Amino acid sequence: MKRSMIDASQFELTEKVVTIKRVTKVVKGGRNFRFTALVVVGDGNGHVGVGLGKATEIPEAIRKGKEDASKHLVTVAIDEHSSITHDFIGSYGAARVLLKKAPEGTGIIAGGPSRIVCELAGIKNIRTKSLGSNNKQNVVLAALSGLGQLKSPEEVARSRGKSVEEILA
Repeated sequence: MKRSMIDASQFELTEKVVTIKRVTKVVKGGRNFRFTALVVVGDGNGHVGVGLGKATEIPEAIRKGKEDASKHLVTVAIDEHSSITHDFIGSYGAARVLLKKAPEGTGIIAGGPSRIVCELAGIKNIRTKSLGSNNKQNVVLAALSGLGQLKSPEEVARSRGKSVEEILA
């Protein structure tokens, strides 16, 4: 996955909480309750990140998740139809997410966790299918992994030493 060090301060990031879980630790004196928040941030223009925050209070867990997500932003290659540049399967753990390029007017056809990642990345036309695990955290990370590994035609042409027209033909 191409997790580049992007300065998050230059983007106007919006956040969405994917899931909040209550975690219990049993200790000698009883139970300790904590919360974990899975947060996705994006600027709607090709930058998206995922973070996990853990704290004893829900708002604090969300804040920590947002901070973590903004530290791990990924750049997504988006084409002129606000779709991805090519089909790809992103994977993380047992979760795999199939990302398919879609024509103008298709919209976002995706399940809950991967839909949030696509919306905040600024993708308007895409079809996705979650394969394997349905764990929300792993599905989000698989979608992010797939989007981060997408290459634009310019990148492919540069790496092969050809022109963009030769690649697209």
